[in-house]
Amino acid sequence: MRRTGTRRLVFLALLVALGTALHVAESLLALPLPIPGVKLGLANIVTLLAIYLYGFREGLTVALMRVLLASLIGGFVLSPSFLLGISGAVISTLVMAILLRYTRCFTAIGISMAGAVGHNIGQLLAAWLLLQSVSIFFYLPILLLAGVPSGLFTGYVLKYLLEQSENSGVLSGSEWR
Repeated sequence: MRRTGTRRLVFLALLVALGTALHVAESLLALPLPIPGVKLGLANIVTLLAIYLYGFREGLTVALMRVLLASLIGGFVLSPSFLLGISGAVISTLVMAILLRYTRCFTAIGISMAGAVGHNIGQLLAAWLLLQSVSIFFYLPILLLAGVPSGLFTGYVLKYLLEQSENSGVLSGSEWR
């Protein structure tokens, strides 16, 4: 039992490290899109993987830790950017965990797309609180146009990872739960 707990903790730490690295790397990439704040959301793959393997609490922990660590690395802890990122991560994780736990009609791809939309809504809610202006919500259609395809992409990557892990047996078995 002790070995299983240690193994689980180490794997969660690896997920936090991978999510942080993806978060930082993605923030350094300049996408050729003229839309501010649009990213692929690669770190979301790690959060959703944590939810699939362990559940909501661990997925939320991975999401919060990666945003915090990436903010420390980037030097913008407690900045508006940090608040937007943390709110997007919380809402996204909540949406994905609810869909995974209480529905059976969504695949990893659909859950990832819903998470991307949840992330956008969470960021807009935080921006609304910071700016005290409802006009920020006019940006929602633009964010959805960018968020849905990115959620589709990250969902396909997650689906591939889950299939490969199941085929190889790397992440199967009770030692991961």
